[in-house]
Amino acid sequence: MTLKKHQNPKGGLNEAGRKHFERKDGGNLKSPVKSGVNPRRVSFAARFAGMNAKMKDDKGRPTRYALALKAWGFRSPESARNFAKRHKKES
Repeated sequence: MTLKKHQNPKGGLNEAGRKHFERKDGGNLKSPVKSGVNPRRVSFAARFAGMNAKMKDDKGRPTRYALALKAWGFRSPESARNFAKRHKKES
């Protein structure tokens, strides 16, 4: 569970949240990559494009899912899906 103080209002975790996760679980989280064809961004797009989540809550506000997509430079799950398909590595 993520505390409000660790959430970036624009989506994802803030620096304090990433540090907290590192101390607690030994993770090494990095900030979002907003543009370009970085392998981390392609991976994010592939994972989030497959999620079945709402873009708006009951009050019409963007959900954390929508904010995370925006933080990574995507307008919608479809744009993330198309990006991932174009840039995934061939096995």
